[in-house]
Amino acid sequence: MAHSNGTVNSNHNSIPAPPVGNTVSLIIGGKNVNGPQEFAVHNPANGEKVWNAGGASVENAIQAVEAAVAAFPSWSKTKPAVRRDIFLRAADIFERRYQELAYYQKQETGADDMFMEWILKLTVDNLKEVAGKCSLVVGSFPASSDEGRAALVLKEPYGVILGIAPWNAPWPLGCRAVAYALAAGNTCVLKGSELSPRCFYAIVSIFREAGLPDGCLNLVFHRPQDAPQVTEKLISHPAVKKVNFTGSTATGAIIAAMAGKYLKPIITELGGKASAIVLADSDIEKAAMASTMGAFLHAGQVCMATERVIVHSSIVEAFTAALKESTNQIFGPKGPSPILVTAVGANKTKALVNAALTKGAQVVLGDPTESQNIDKSSTGMRPIILTNVNKDSDLYQNESFGPSVAIYTFETEDEALAIANDTEYGLSGAVFTKDLTAGLRIAKGYETGAVHINAMTIHDESNLPHGGTKKSGWGRFSGMAGVEEYLRSKVVTFDE
Repeated sequence: MAHSNGTVNSNHNSIPAPPVGNTVSLIIGGKNVNGPQEFAVHNPANGEKVWNAGGASVENAIQAVEAAVAAFPSWSKTKPAVRRDIFLRAADIFERRYQELAYYQKQETGADDMFMEWILKLTVDNLKEVAGKCSLVVGSFPASSDEGRAALVLKEPYGVILGIAPWNAPWPLGCRAVAYALAAGNTCVLKGSELSPRCFYAIVSIFREAGLPDGCLNLVFHRPQDAPQVTEKLISHPAVKKVNFTGSTATGAIIAAMAGKYLKPIITELGGKASAIVLADSDIEKAAMASTMGAFLHAGQVCMATERVIVHSSIVEAFTAALKESTNQIFGPKGPSPILVTAVGANKTKALVNAALTKGAQVVLGDPTESQNIDKSSTGMRPIILTNVNKDSDLYQNESFGPSVAIYTFETEDEALAIANDTEYGLSGAVFTKDLTAGLRIAKGYETGAVHINAMTIHDESNLPHGGTKKSGWGRFSGMAGVEEYLRSKVVTFDE
């Protein structure tokens, strides 16, 4: 998600959050459908129930796919300008409904104002970018090797696409799961997270308000215990032609295996273990601030979050002091603890940190005793910066997905790259230097889907292809590459 200091609407705070109904419904065929498996949605900041949601049954999953099937013949034939205008109207509605949408996300995920402002602006930008891609879908006219014959390569939509999106950034990731597919002429079923169902309901309702025809975009979500049967029913349905998934590597492996079982192509963006490499000539203050934001934004619950900072030994003392200062400045000890969406997530990070401490890691900033406080009800955890994390610690290899970061040192570029690449993940990374040649050299050697020179690891522009390597996934979201993922080629030859 690309960083921005801009705002969506300068009058956000003057718009009161609207009242909401008690139960969040599914959307199938353009109609609200009450899912039969009702469950409660809680605010992670205080544990209070904010509303109920009607979880989907297997029958609802089938209905959602059938609605998408019925809408496909008409939608696939719409002109690019029609699709473009719908996306532009959706962007305007997102902008207009900012305060309402921010309220939903705060209630469901505990996100702070800075993060919400950021991802909602990114969502508006994404939709405008997708609108511009609608008219760029073209085939080709290659030369045929046979005398007297010619060939065309047509680009056609697949049909029904299943998009599975996570809770942590529901607006851009929920829209991304379906917008590029819709732009290519497909119809969609969006399976949103049970942790933020009203956010996903709002996404689909905005597309409806923007003029997207009924059935083109359908929404389901479900209780956790219903995930295996509902998900398999969606993936296995003969009309579902392709799947995309954004989420953890562990869950992605399950989804990918299921897709493979039914021979369905899949695009995935999974976990990460991003490193920021800080060369000796870097702007230390800039590198420290970017590492702070990259590590602790949204309590570290971002797949591109900075989990390792690899610093040249000659500046590690100065950098560490700057990192502590910037962390205290933004996420100071007197402020409230960052909120993770579940106590399970908070306790996972605490357990990883505590295990690393028992194996010799040292605390640079933070409370070492907090990691010992495994509390089944608490979702709060303060940022913690470590050093001397041993390679045999789980924290060295595993994504914490929480507010922790570890500092490592190096002498040569090869050593820095060896540490950065010593992980099963490869989604995003950063390098800080005043020497562009050195930055590009390291970027080429870094085994990851993206490297950002003199910027934090959390960066995802809507006009650039986005995705990972290794266990961080395959395929590409966003940019023209994101549209092309939902188009297949058909070869037509004919006599000249």
